[in-house]
Amino acid sequence: MEYIKAFEKIVEEQLARVEKLNAAGEMTDYSKLDKTVIGIVDGDGIGPIITASCRKILEVLLADEIAAGTIELRDIKGLTIENRVAKMETVPEDVLAAIKECNVLLKGPTMTPGKGDDLPNLESANVKLRKELDLFANVRPVSIPEKNINWTFFRENTEGEYALGSQGVDIGDDMSIDFKVTTTAGTKRIAKAAFEFAKNNGNQRVTIVTKANIMKKTDGKFLSLCYEVAKDYPEIEVDDYYVDITAANLIKEPQNSRFNVFVLPNLYGDIITDEAAQIQGGVGTAGSVNMGSKYAMFEAIHGSAPRMIKEGRGAYANPSSIVKAAEMMLRHIGRIDKADILIGALEKAMGSLNMTSDDKGNTTEEFTSAVIENL
Repeated sequence: MEYIKAFEKIVEEQLARVEKLNAAGEMTDYSKLDKTVIGIVDGDGIGPIITASCRKILEVLLADEIAAGTIELRDIKGLTIENRVAKMETVPEDVLAAIKECNVLLKGPTMTPGKGDDLPNLESANVKLRKELDLFANVRPVSIPEKNINWTFFRENTEGEYALGSQGVDIGDDMSIDFKVTTTAGTKRIAKAAFEFAKNNGNQRVTIVTKANIMKKTDGKFLSLCYEVAKDYPEIEVDDYYVDITAANLIKEPQNSRFNVFVLPNLYGDIITDEAAQIQGGVGTAGSVNMGSKYAMFEAIHGSAPRMIKEGRGAYANPSSIVKAAEMMLRHIGRIDKADILIGALEKAMGSLNMTSDDKGNTTEEFTSAVIENL
């Protein structure tokens, strides 16, 4: 029967993927690197303006390590819509090669051609980079200081229901089946990423989110493997909740302030992180990073704002989002004290600035100076 053959093909493909996962390397230990290379990609539209601002701030914040050679800020050019179209490559090969020579990436927004742009139908550069760099973890922080909420979500990015979302099987007209996949290697690496982050940020509590009482094979496996990884971190408190009660607890005070780090399968992570962002003030307030065992990409969460450039308002672009991305990047590479200084300086600066994205407010240059003055 055709649907049996379709299922056999899915299993074969996933077993082949497991072999690749098993051959993948361990998570990078930045404490053991002689030098951490931060690649800075400026992107399109206001991208070059806000990344230049952030670079100036990092040059001051990390001056000692840059001088000592333990950190390098490396500019990577060429991930612009003009260059991508000229070469007809989503990410030009020379740009990708340069990116792979870095440890982490601080990336400005890039344009993805759409209908009406009169441009070739190139794939999203972000999607391409996630695939090429195997960025398996989507990490989202949520902070609400007045409620003592400091959450960081580690959502598995390559498995679960979404991995096979387009490969379901119709069995006649009366039934359809979709598939969910959980692998040992895929689960262990997202769990380790969450526990490493918790350790590097003061041994924060880790909460595992599943529906293992119902999805006994896939979610049961995820839960068991996360607890197995937890044995390597005896100093970290760990617990678990089902996804439905997690959704309820996020809005239950003061219970919600007890959570720190969450590790979740793909679908649950998608839903819960949107809920958490809404509690913070809306999904537009959420930052995120995509990270893998070797690479991580930190970026502004907004678009390239071509209209601002067209209208001559580029000098008023607000770099806050990419500075917040830089804070996440610093935490990822173990520079916790520098991250704390950076976010503190940003918050103080924003208290005196009025970033309106036009001549009624402060300029990007004034923003940069204000943050540097508060470092």
